Amino acid sequence: MNLQWLQMRIGEEQERRQREDNIRNRLPSALEELHESLTECLDSYKEAFGPRAATMHFVSGRIRIEIRDEVETRWVTRAEIVISNDLTSLVSGSNAGDPYLLEVGVLAGDKLFYRDGDEYITLEELTRRILDRALFPS
Repeated sequence: MNLQWLQMRIGEEQERRQREDNIRNRLPSALEELHESLTECLDSYKEAFGPRAATMHFVSGRIRIEIRDEVETRWVTRAEIVISNDLTSLVSGSNAGDPYLLEVGVLAGDKLFYRDGDEYITLEELTRRILDRALFPS
């Protein structure tokens, strides 16, 4: 009995599983790279609007950002963003809108790509899409 089709399908499945493992192993560093980019942006924002205007915490594979406004000498939370990884995607949720789902993958040479639907975007564009609605709601 010729099982050539089976051997071919097994090989394809092994390759698919290897790609998923590579992505799963690389995703934590993708979140770290995003954290660095967000930190740079939030530092500029805090420089312009005060050191308590934004906070960010990065713990256990989750980034939590809080945007605040000063109202009558008190800092009040205006927006909250939580970013977490979910296998091959980054998920950004915010009270500024619906969750933002994004696919993350690995290219040759261990380089990351970010894809929003059919559109490939840069880390800078990803950072803008995550922060823009929360930082500048009007």
